[in-house]
Amino acid sequence: MQMTKPIGTIAVLACFAAFSMGSRAMAIEEAPFTLTTKSGKFELRQYQPYIVAATVVEGDFKRVGNQGFRRLVDYINGHNRRRQSIAMTAPVGQQSGSQKIAMTAPVGQQRSSDRWRITFMMPAGYSLATLPEPLDERILLQQVPARQMAAVRYSGTWSRTGYEKNLARLLAWLQEQGLKPIGEPVWARYNPPFMPWFLRRNEVLIAVQKNR
Repeated sequence: MQMTKPIGTIAVLACFAAFSMGSRAMAIEEAPFTLTTKSGKFELRQYQPYIVAATVVEGDFKRVGNQGFRRLVDYINGHNRRRQSIAMTAPVGQQSGSQKIAMTAPVGQQRSSDRWRITFMMPAGYSLATLPEPLDERILLQQVPARQMAAVRYSGTWSRTGYEKNLARLLAWLQEQGLKPIGEPVWARYNPPFMPWFLRRNEVLIAVQKNR
């Protein structure tokens, strides 16, 4: 079953910019995946390759997301060598002169030692060769390979407690299924701050080793 959903390196606020654009906001592009298993709120998904704009930020769990988000928004809003605007996607992604790159979602937030990697997924149709080069040296364009991801979806506030609680649930489910997690988990957020907490769409995702 082919679906269009979020991807991710762990999330921050991909949709924020789109919502704040008011009438200019368009449908948010999300990373396509194939749903292979579903059990309640838990899913196994096969994601296709995609490109992200990524930046690493040190600091508090909550503040790094906002800092990294602003840095990446600057890039898609034209702070690049082509002065090109890139639209948002989900997980967050964006893209050159007068051309606009669509927005994706969610923003990804993923831990790396004592630092956090914040990512925007770039819209489909762009390659590493066609995306504008960032002027900010702290931003890198990177290809993410196809991979299998386990996910748990939940609503609620953007607290570290909620993230860690659902990460523990996801890891417990993987153990029950005999699946081995690989890499760092991804925290994905899809809604603007003014969305009521009980309507927010949040996810924790983690890559898993494929069964042979």
